[in-house]
Amino acid sequence: MKIVAMYDFNGGKEAVEKRYPQELKEIKQIIASIDSSLYKTKKSKEKTMKGKMLFSPRKMNKAFKAEFAKRHWKNYKVICDYAHGEYLTGYVASKNSKHMQPFREMDFLKHGKKLGVEVQFGKYAFMVYNVCAKMTIFNKMGLIDTGIEIVPVKNFADEMSTGVSYFEQFAWDLHHRGVSDIDIPVLILGIDKS
Repeated sequence: MKIVAMYDFNGGKEAVEKRYPQELKEIKQIIASIDSSLYKTKKSKEKTMKGKMLFSPRKMNKAFKAEFAKRHWKNYKVICDYAHGEYLTGYVASKNSKHMQPFREMDFLKHGKKLGVEVQFGKYAFMVYNVCAKMTIFNKMGLIDTGIEIVPVKNFADEMSTGVSYFEQFAWDLHHRGVSDIDIPVLILGIDKS
């Protein structure tokens, strides 16, 4: 894969280049090391693309995880405590409901560094959530001070399932949304197939 576009959100480009030049170099190497042609394995069942071979986001995510792991980047999970007065007095959750321990996670962190990395081949809402909520939460917890979001450009997303969002739409919305005083610096990297 290759980086073909960058969007500087809230000074993200300068922050990453100044604070994390070695990590940025590694991330560029990781992206370049992944041969996208190996992941065009999903046969579409969608009405508008029936039978067409598409890139598999799930398999591409696994490839990213493997490459990041080789360079000692790890997934970081935070367990959520929901005991903040959400339920009204007298409410009792169903005894039949299965309670899984809720959590939030950052795709990749490196020990001793405060750079959070997310790879997103999903719906648009997840891209926005990563940058405008999750990275802010992880910053407030003292875990990151800067972020990188890796997303496909439209040319690449067009060869994935319907609904996968893309760099151009995401950058346009971030630009028109503007920066809030709680936003952290984030570099958005737009990638395309090899």
